[in-house]
Amino acid sequence: MQRPDELKINYCDPITMTMLMTPDMANFSGKVHGGALLKILDQVAYACASHYSGNYVVTLSVDQVYFKAPVQVGELVTFYSSINHVGNSTMEVGVKVIAENIHSGERRHTISCFFTMVAVDAEGNAAAVPEIKLTTDKDKQRYIAASMRKQLRKEYRDRVEEIHDKWTENKANLSSEEMDAWIKEHAEL
Repeated sequence: MQRPDELKINYCDPITMTMLMTPDMANFSGKVHGGALLKILDQVAYACASHYSGNYVVTLSVDQVYFKAPVQVGELVTFYSSINHVGNSTMEVGVKVIAENIHSGERRHTISCFFTMVAVDAEGNAAAVPEIKLTTDKDKQRYIAASMRKQLRKEYRDRVEEIHDKWTENKANLSSEEMDAWIKEHAEL
């Protein structure tokens, strides 16, 4: 069924979600628990990516979660999400979080992060996603930065795999004394 013109949506438009932070989200210090925020961030990224792709999606990775400032119970928190980059079936979703003190109106940028989401079909296989339309300078800036992050993620994955193979699987063929020396030399890491 075709949508009436007044209901047509631009699927590249960002998704925004606003929530009141409630006491059930609090940690022992009375702030909103980071895990509670991560769950919401994943839900926002899911909504953005599924809206854009027209498919269910799964989370492939969560990158660079920066908790810039604590979120207080009782604050109104807005999650701004956008599709920054697309591959064949993957999408990078950027999420920016702004917390607002309801009484004073003060607004703070509290979290920024990036999710890589994969579109899946009814059988759970990767599904193609539409090409991204870069219509504004901001869209182009986000795309360029996301392309750079994508390359960094690949380099990081390759390096972690190399370290895992060398140190976990092959034990690096070092004696116990050599490992002790390495640990002592690199203790500051």
